[in-house]
Amino acid sequence: MNTQSKQNKLSIEAAVENLDAVQSFVGECLEALGCSMKAQMQIDVAVEEIFVNIASYAYAPGTGDATVCVELPEDGRAVTISFIDRGKAYDPLSRDDPDISLPAEQRDVGGLGILMTKKLMDEVSYEYKDGQNILTMKKNL
Repeated sequence: MNTQSKQNKLSIEAAVENLDAVQSFVGECLEALGCSMKAQMQIDVAVEEIFVNIASYAYAPGTGDATVCVELPEDGRAVTISFIDRGKAYDPLSRDDPDISLPAEQRDVGGLGILMTKKLMDEVSYEYKDGQNILTMKKNL
């Protein structure tokens, strides 16, 4: 069974103003894979949520870099995107999902972006390894 894949990497300063560059990079990878527009739009939303969180919180109040890896298996059945940073250790998946049945004014702040990411992607995982936060998300195509 051939499970070869191609990995594309982008290392960039984790700053909100670099979101367009990150989304362009991921978009180019998805287009090369022949990814459907629906899947691209779902992935785009998830990429924005995760990258903006890293840019906003990982190194605050300082700055640092983030690496985005897009893994494209040759069979084209799924895409895996990993975000790696050396910021504060934080597992966004460890938090309870917000109760979206409550009115907005009764909900705790935060958590909607990661909830949306979990709903849009087929798998989302987190690990802290070698001083790095690694959040990986997979979308079946």
